[in-house]
Amino acid sequence: MAIWNLGSINADMIYALPHMPQPGETLAADGLEQFLGGKGANMSVAAARAGSHVCHLGAIGPEGAWAVTRMLEYGVDTRHIARLDVPTGHAIIAVDPSGENQIILFPGANRQITEDQVGAALSSASAGDILVMQNETNMQAEAARMGRDLGLKVAYAAAPFNAEAVQAVLPYLDYLFLNEVEAEQLQQATGKTADALGVADVIVTLGSKGARHYDTKAGTMQEVAAHKVTPVDTTGAGDTFTGYVLASLDRGLPMAQALAQANRAAALMVTRKGTADVIPDLKEVQDATF
Repeated sequence: MAIWNLGSINADMIYALPHMPQPGETLAADGLEQFLGGKGANMSVAAARAGSHVCHLGAIGPEGAWAVTRMLEYGVDTRHIARLDVPTGHAIIAVDPSGENQIILFPGANRQITEDQVGAALSSASAGDILVMQNETNMQAEAARMGRDLGLKVAYAAAPFNAEAVQAVLPYLDYLFLNEVEAEQLQQATGKTADALGVADVIVTLGSKGARHYDTKAGTMQEVAAHKVTPVDTTGAGDTFTGYVLASLDRGLPMAQALAQANRAAALMVTRKGTADVIPDLKEVQDATF
């Protein structure tokens, strides 16, 4: 089986700050590092490192070839990434000493993906494969509809959150990933709780408290407690969690084991500074002691 990811590709510029800036404040950074990022690239790398065959659907600009090379090195199939005359997406990420972050995102080429590109890529998919998307590209609803028509299992990570974008893909979803704030925002927009959205499996991440899974077909809910670690940088932890859940399901693990493994991967991730480049591989996750 395979995972098909319609996802963003960004250059993540990470600035270490003594504290988060206040409105109007000029603040000198203590350091700067550049990483491969974007929620899409992060999830593709996480799923590949978790043992799945991952095909990434995305776009870069003229200066973005390094990102494709890096993804290929991490085991991602990059044949469906378009090269465009639009700047590659990038994110300016501020991280304070506690590991909390603030992000400014420039979409660039991520919002220039065409329906023909998506259709050509998914024509190689097989029924039962997984298609995952996030809200950092265009073509989400169109891809979700194609995926459902082709017999794929469709997953959506509702970030950056936009209620209209989520509602546009809801009818096609098998898996929905939200954090606690996004779940509240979606409930305000739809009047429905997470377990009443019509999606078979809804996973709500709870940060340092772990995650909650709603199996709406069985009418059950289970919680997975987070591992106790000292966070260095929380950027990309949710993407790592999502990528690991989907890779585990793709490899045939039951949801409970998928959540447990993803929880371990996310716990390791927050102890590292960076995004896609520092996502742990499966052996690291399995060998980790908390």
